Amino acid sequence: METKEIIKKGEGENYNYVQDHCFIKLSSKHTNGELSFVEDTLKPGFYLGRHYHKIMTEVFYILEGEVTLVFDDETIVGKPGDTIMVPPNVWHAASCKEGGKMLTIFKNGQFDLYLEKLSQLSESDFENPELVKSISEAYDIYEE
Repeated sequence: METKEIIKKGEGENYNYVQDHCFIKLSSKHTNGELSFVEDTLKPGFYLGRHYHKIMTEVFYILEGEVTLVFDDETIVGKPGDTIMVPPNVWHAASCKEGGKMLTIFKNGQFDLYLEKLSQLSESDFENPELVKSISEAYDIYEE
């Protein structure tokens, strides 16, 4: 990193998907790929399927609502003010029935670049499971 960076409220690259709206508050482009920071507004019914990361650590800080994280051995319901850390190689899924908001730190991951790549795909691209899988794995996201 060569200079400080300030991203004000409502600023940052943003990706408005069907289930959530993500603002990139700090891009991995500015941290040598070591860190990205995302403000994520989870829409009611949000669900992220079971997956894991080989090198990336995720840290979730819940701001609003309740976010359920399901692990192989435990289910945790995160509430406002809670922090949940998921290390590499831990299978997990997430859901948010009523909607909510959280901040997520991605250590050793380029999740922001993954979101950028997804935003460039067409509807037909998303219908190609091998393509979606290859993109996910290129950004350290492994599904069943």
